[in-house]
Amino acid sequence: MKKLFPYFGAYKKERFLSPLFKLFEATFELLVPVVVAKIIDVGLGAPLAGGGYNANTAYIVKMSLLLVALGLVGLVCAVIAQYFAAKAATGVSYELRKALFSKLQQLSYKDYDRLGTSAMLNRMTGDVQQFQTGVNMFLRLFLRSPLIVFGAMIAAFLIDPPSAWVFAAVIPALFLAVALIMGITTPLYKKAQEKSDKVVLAARENLTGVRVVRAFCKEDEERESFRKKNIALTKGREKAGAIGALMNPVTFVLVNLAVIFLLKIGAIRVDHGNLTQGNVIALYNLMSQILVELVKFANLVVTVTKAAACGDRIEGVLEMQGDLKKIDETSEAAHTKTPGYIVFDNVTLKYNENAAPAIKNASFTVEKGETVGVIGGTGSGKTSLVSLLPHFYDVSEGGVYLGGKNVAAYAPEELREKIALVPQKAVLFKGTVRSNLAWGDKEAAANDEKAWAALKCAQADDVVKQKGGLDAAIEQGGGNLSGGQKQRLSVARALMKNAEILILDDSSSALDYATERALSNAIRARQKEKKQTVFIVSQRASSLISADKILVLDEGEIIAAGTHEELLKTCAEYKEIYEFQYGTEAQK
Repeated sequence: MKKLFPYFGAYKKERFLSPLFKLFEATFELLVPVVVAKIIDVGLGAPLAGGGYNANTAYIVKMSLLLVALGLVGLVCAVIAQYFAAKAATGVSYELRKALFSKLQQLSYKDYDRLGTSAMLNRMTGDVQQFQTGVNMFLRLFLRSPLIVFGAMIAAFLIDPPSAWVFAAVIPALFLAVALIMGITTPLYKKAQEKSDKVVLAARENLTGVRVVRAFCKEDEERESFRKKNIALTKGREKAGAIGALMNPVTFVLVNLAVIFLLKIGAIRVDHGNLTQGNVIALYNLMSQILVELVKFANLVVTVTKAAACGDRIEGVLEMQGDLKKIDETSEAAHTKTPGYIVFDNVTLKYNENAAPAIKNASFTVEKGETVGVIGGTGSGKTSLVSLLPHFYDVSEGGVYLGGKNVAAYAPEELREKIALVPQKAVLFKGTVRSNLAWGDKEAAANDEKAWAALKCAQADDVVKQKGGLDAAIEQGGGNLSGGQKQRLSVARALMKNAEILILDDSSSALDYATERALSNAIRARQKEKKQTVFIVSQRASSLISADKILVLDEGEIIAAGTHEELLKTCAEYKEIYEFQYGTEAQK
């Protein structure tokens, strides 16, 4: 977990003061058996012949007040230590969540595909929380427990060396048992956390897809699937917990055996006059302190073991390097000699090395201000193709160029400022209509006139008026909107950006034909006014009729390119799509 150490840097004071005050508390606690021994040996004195004790009441009161003082001072030290430990633990968890969220913003789509959304969420919530708990306990107990254990042994040697050898024998045995159990449980807890990812994934899929589950009457199957994953998680945690639960019984047995030997040795030495009764009580109390402290230490080990497993998982995400390539702007590969505003030069895309190409040998050019249509069957690579322009994925071969410069040579922020994207799946965020439009342009969203202009162009102005205006509430994921309404608001958000390039990735699939035609006409009029380059991905040929260039894709290859009229004459696949949708009479 070395990568996590820098996140503790801002809490040096807390990391020092929390263990320090715990040491003070432990020191005061170690003094208690000594004071009790003094009360017995000095305060009560030797037993009288006729029974009873020749008690020194003043001394007993004085030492009793000292015990109360030790208790109060120890309590204050414990509270202060807890405050600093909690401050450090919550601060580190805050920094880790911030770092994880920042890292997730930097990862490529390929990283998201590999890691999985549920695993990311689990690391940012459950793993960080468990790590915080471990840090809190560690700061409070990692010095206190050893000090009590070894301090008690030292105190025992000062009181009575022969009896103290019992301490010297039992302490190594105790630490050996703790180390053995910890070594076994650490990998088990890590595996249990991985099973937790699967449970979170199953729950997330069912929450987001509840309508589909019910529509297909799959509730029983999903319950059974979740039950199996939950059982696997439970068994994993039970196995780790069962071994971890041995910690307390093992320490109790070892310490109680030590107590038996200690009392036997103490009784013999008292009988021979080599040891006082108060010292026997002190030795017993010291051994009891070791027992209590080792129980705490056992719990610390279990908690820290879990925290270490979670820390490794957190570190795994923080160590991930976004695999998007960055090309040196001065290198030859950073620029193209092929003329054109946008150039795809023999581009091939594979999502991983062993996968079939999603895009194969794609080459075309686009001039500034042109409209490019992309059409093809499901899975033909339409979304993959347009995802390369904002550099969401690295090309496996070839190059994608914008303004003569390879997209991999741009800083991500610079490149994506030039592009406005409406994704295939409309995504809205909890807030208001205005706050969602602000993603496109924060300043423009504050201007009602500009906001309404974008909504009108996207054919969403009537929807927003019905919902209550620009400050109408939007639920998480746009849950209070229909599919078509979400798509139109997503288009409006992209129009607010006023970028050089607009990518509409099947953004009208949920619209009726009349609304889609009105949207297409409005975007075309806006494009001519602003000289914007537009990519339109669609399954409907009607959306692409007026495009300057239409790319026809089949299994990742561009099998034809041209205008609507040209493709009807030269591309059988495009003609088949068009005629299937509109009939042979539509060409006349």
